[in-house]
Amino acid sequence: MKILILGGTAEARELANRLVGSGYDAITSLAGRTPDPILPQGQLRMGPFGGIPGLGAYLRAAGIERLVDATHPYARQISINAVAAAEASGVKLVRVMRPAWIPLPGQNWIIVGSAREAADALPPNANVLLTTGHAGLDLFLERRDCRIFARVIAAPDAPLPPHAELIVSRPPYRLDEEMALMRRHGITHLVSKNSGGGQTAAKLEAAQQLGVRVVMIERPIYGSADEVDSVEAALAALGIVAP
Repeated sequence: MKILILGGTAEARELANRLVGSGYDAITSLAGRTPDPILPQGQLRMGPFGGIPGLGAYLRAAGIERLVDATHPYARQISINAVAAAEASGVKLVRVMRPAWIPLPGQNWIIVGSAREAADALPPNANVLLTTGHAGLDLFLERRDCRIFARVIAAPDAPLPPHAELIVSRPPYRLDEEMALMRRHGITHLVSKNSGGGQTAAKLEAAQQLGVRVVMIERPIYGSADEVDSVEAALAALGIVAP
């Protein structure tokens, strides 16, 4: 069985490693946006496909029999493309979607539908830990009445304005690290996407303990697929037994 994994997450790497270790022909596709990514075992493909037609053509040309969408929960466009390309090509699609976070006891999140709404939800003079990556960064930098601490894996090309500071780091993060960071910068608001998973969840507990208000951007709608919430469930959906 030849399997294409749309990757970029820890779940995608684990799935690829287990498939390759069991002798399956697994190809992982990465968008190529993150410098020096952690690579899985097996074959790699880098860069965009060229929309739905390009992905569909690749599935057919490469003889792909199973497609696994294990991208980040906010990689909306590739997930939408995967649904359409799989349907057009007659390839079974399995989506690995880690469970979303829910508010901790005593937390009252401000839940919004977009980066624009999140930026608008911030009060004047807020000290903001921004953990949404590069997408929509410019919208938050428009809030010159706030102090923005933008945490990213890779620095953007353009320098940040004086009211913003860059924090370049890579998860996972520990609770003590997150609390120290929030205390050091006097953080009053945390802006996050609801990515789920354990690698960055400590920021939510830190916010709860320090009384930091959480602005949470809802997940996008991806389209129908055979959706599972773990690597184990993905293997089962593919009909594969792997160690």
